[in-house]
Amino acid sequence: MLTAASLAYPTLGFLVGLVVGLTGVGGGSLMTPLLVLMFHIHPTQAVGTDLLYAAATKCVGTLVHNMSRTVDWRVVRRLAFGSVPATAATLLALSHLGTASPQVQHAITFSLGIALLLTAISILFRGLILDGIGRRFGDPSDRLAAILTIASGAALGVLVSLSSVGAGALGVTVLILLYPRLSLATIVGSDIAHAVPLTLLAGLGHWQMGDVDGHLLGRLLMGSIPGILLGSLLAPRLPERGLRPALAVVLILVGGKLVF
Repeated sequence: MLTAASLAYPTLGFLVGLVVGLTGVGGGSLMTPLLVLMFHIHPTQAVGTDLLYAAATKCVGTLVHNMSRTVDWRVVRRLAFGSVPATAATLLALSHLGTASPQVQHAITFSLGIALLLTAISILFRGLILDGIGRRFGDPSDRLAAILTIASGAALGVLVSLSSVGAGALGVTVLILLYPRLSLATIVGSDIAHAVPLTLLAGLGHWQMGDVDGHLLGRLLMGSIPGILLGSLLAPRLPERGLRPALAVVLILVGGKLVF
């Protein structure tokens, strides 16, 4: 018989998938803190499980975007050139320190809170940020864009490996700044494609350290796939103007709780 406990994780997966489908962000930003704060999952286990959850869901998204020709693989390669080594270095550091260490637990929880706050800022003030930087610096040259893309990939690699947050809203904001001539669909598709190797590598590293709950992962995916599909179908019919600020407020509240 189905019980409330057995339905809790598929329901969480469904709700998070629905938000991602409606807004384009919120996967790691919601899943990891909810697992930690509501279900009392160990922070490192929540991060590791969420990373493989993200890799699986975004692999499907990459296939869809690639079929629609909305992935710029040049941009993906540049991001990965920075993120893959940074992710590997972060995982080595975590393995050396031991994820059970109180210092590591504090670092992960704190970085999760900071990542949530940064994500909320990028959601709320993306237009102002883009306009201000665009007026001041103009369009970057291809060489400068390449260097900054690699550097941004490295920063995302560290942040995502520690918190599982940042590959979505932060990655999209950075790419819009660096590649203003690309369509938004291509920006989103390229960001999703880059998130696959990033979250997969980070997730496998956490799995090797024993920080992935396979049973939990399966239950989350049971709900997330129909949730993402439903959200994607509803997105054109619902006003995004109210959804994104509401999500940002939630992230600020949760991020503040983790940091302070």
